[in-house]
This record gives sequence, C-alpha cells and structure tokens, in this order.
Amino acid sequence: MASAAPRACPACLRRSWLLALLAPYLERIATGEPGSRSPELLRLADEDLAALAAPKVAAHVLGRVRALGEAELAAELEAAGCWACCRHDERFPGQLRDAADAPRALIGRGEHRLLSELEPCGAVTVVGSRRATSYGREVARALGRELAAAGMVVVSGMAFGIDGCAHRGALDGGRTVAVLGSGPDVPYPAAHRSLWRRIVESGGAVVSELPPGSTPWRWAFPARNRIMAALSGMTVVVEAASRSGSLITADLAAELGRDLGAVPGPVTSRASEGPNALLAGGACVVRDAQDVLDAMLGVGVRAVRRAGPAIDEGLAAVLAAVEAGEGSPDGVAAALGIPGAEAAAALARLELLGYLSCSSLGVYSRTAQSL
Repeated sequence: MASAAPRACPACLRRSWLLALLAPYLERIATGEPGSRSPELLRLADEDLAALAAPKVAAHVLGRVRALGEAELAAELEAAGCWACCRHDERFPGQLRDAADAPRALIGRGEHRLLSELEPCGAVTVVGSRRATSYGREVARALGRELAAAGMVVVSGMAFGIDGCAHRGALDGGRTVAVLGSGPDVPYPAAHRSLWRRIVESGGAVVSELPPGSTPWRWAFPARNRIMAALSGMTVVVEAASRSGSLITADLAAELGRDLGAVPGPVTSRASEGPNALLAGGACVVRDAQDVLDAMLGVGVRAVRRAGPAIDEGLAAVLAAVEAGEGSPDGVAAALGIPGAEAAAALARLELLGYLSCSSLGVYSRTAQSL
C-alpha cells in the first residue's frame, strides 16, 4: 500500500507564500555582502523579514499571508499536483532541522518518499559551472551515474552545465533530487522541461521552498544552495570559476560541517579555478565516484559498480560460475561441463572486458563492474 503524502502545517506553508509575496523586494536588498545574503536574510522571522524587505507594505503583506486558510493552501497544492512537508512532520529531512537557516517547509513534485528517506550518508550534492567544458560535463555525468548506481541519491539544482549533466547521469543509474529557485511546478531553465519531467516521472523529486507558480529570482538561487548543501553528506564541485555561485554551496556545506570534494582540472583553465582553490584549501580530491564513497563512508566500504560491455550467454555462464566461488579454469570447467581450454579462454576474455581480475596465483575474482 502506498504511503500517505507528507503534510505541512498551515503556519509553515504561509512562510512559503510570504517569500513569494516578498520576492521582488528581496531582489533589491539581497546582495553578496555579509549580512545581506539571501541565506542570512531568510533566518529572520516573518515580521522582521517583511519589515526589512518591504517596510511600507509589511503590514499589508503579512495580513494577506495570515488570511490564507488551511483549505485554501491545500487546494493550491493539489491544483499544482504538489505535496508539501514541514519541520513538524517526522518525514521532513532531519539534516535540514540542524541548519539555522533551514526552510520551514519544502514543496515538491515527484516521489515524496524519497524526501523522507534522504540521509546525509546516502546523498551527494554535485554542483558546478553553467558554462561547463566538455571535460566537466563528462565528469559530472559519470559521477551522477556511478553514485546513483551505488545507491546514493544525487542532489543538484537542474541548471545548465554541470547540474543538468549530474541529474542526467543519476537518471541513468538511479534517483536524483532537484532543488529549484522557482516553484516546484515551474521548470527552470525552461529548456530543461524534459529533464524536469524525467526526474518527476522516474522516482526522483523536485523540491523548492517557494509555492507553486513562483517564477525564479536571483536571490532564490543562493537561497536554494543552502538546501542543497544541507541535504547531502558531501558536496562536490566539478567546475567553477573563482567567483561562481557553486562556491557558495561549497561554503555553506563547510559551515554545516559536511564533507567537501572537488574535481581537479587544468591550472590554465578558468573553469577549474574554483575546484583547484578548494583542493588547495583541503577539500577531498574527487577523481571519480569511488573517491566520493571512500571519503563519505570509509575506504572500501562500498564499491562503485561500473557497467561493462554486453557479453554472450557463454561468457555470462562463466561469470556466474566465478561469482558462485569457482576461481580457476579447472573449477569453472567442472562446474559448467566444458573443456578446460574453453574455460581458460573465457576467463581471460572476461578479464580483458573488466569483469574479472586475476591474482598472482592465477585465481580469478569478480570486479565491481556491473553488467
């Protein structure tokens, strides 16, 4: 039986609608300066935030929000095909409760159970430049695919470049969560509508602290970065210029005590300035998904299973025999009733294809590469 959708209390939901009403005012006062960054502003209580952002209309805006009833809020969510979860629901991610500037509620589309299942040790945030190089796009997609295949949930922001590639890779191997700077029912950028649909329809989720129908604002992107950083146990920066928004996510992750990783790149590449600087500051070196798993879970605790080339039925039978414990040509030959030379040739072929490794004693064993 399907589990019931999570619920958000009216008080927490009203905060989301307040942010939507204050959005144009926040656009004017949210800057990159200390004390006026959007994650810092969003730590303020409703009355203080309204008074700071829109002093002339604060009372009117607060009155409109307080007039929203539970039935009206529920109707708007239902009309948009959305669900909501707040900090008063036990299914709200615990790692968000730890953050001082955490959203009161998350509104989403897609698989709501994924939200409640998220644990820091089971999620990785992958971010980077919108103007990614071919190297960055390839690395991001491979990271997304291999991390998802290893059972991790990949979190990103659905932007052009690194974000989109990480999501697409994750969809090839498992599940992903997109955190938007718009309403969860408003795909942004619009060119990623098909990606948004794939995430929603494939067991993933799209979440936002803004209500349905909300258009994106500049201040909302640094704000959503704090959610991305908090949801995961590790944030990985693939490519980023020295003054990139992705580095905001990295800073927020570090402030929360989360692990921080970066993909090294050419020292002559502007796209690698950010991650190279993070590495110089002590971030974990991320060459592939195995580096991420080792940093988060411990070396060798979980292995990446990389998909290999297709094999025929004969090779598949030999591979199954090795998985069952037969590590020598004679053992495989006896188990399958085939000539020893045929078994030896098949084992050598499987080793060349990456499915097996052979010890110095001539004993074959299974690698992490999956079919």
